[in-house]
Amino acid sequence: MHRLAVMLLHDHDIARDIVHDVFDKLLQGNHSILVNGPYLMKAVRNRCLNHIRECETHQRVANAYFLDNEEYDTEEWPDEETLARIHALIYNDITPQARRVMELRFNRGMQFSNIASEMGISQTAVYRHLSHALSIIRKKLNENG
Repeated sequence: MHRLAVMLLHDHDIARDIVHDVFDKLLQGNHSILVNGPYLMKAVRNRCLNHIRECETHQRVANAYFLDNEEYDTEEWPDEETLARIHALIYNDITPQARRVMELRFNRGMQFSNIASEMGISQTAVYRHLSHALSIIRKKLNENG
């Protein structure tokens, strides 16, 4: 079970924790199912896939909010000049649809599902528009210092 978790996660410590969590859940629950080898392997596999999915979600959120870029100091950023540059980039370099997605997401605080239904596009399209717009802003800000 540990080897399967390591193979999926490429991290011995997290793999050990996941195997431990599977056993812990079995010991704490009142399971009337037959617990055998295939069941345990499937439980570890599912727990590993859930962990990977959670990590990807956290990474996407961090990327969307500039948390992965250590250049920005929260005490000094954003100043008025930087805000003006971002505002100009949004209205000059980003497509109207991406601009609308950014407005709904950041100004109104809407969730992806609500933005998708309001604009008549898929949630994936909303994510792509937002991701593309943010990458343009990052690129232009990094080019100009």
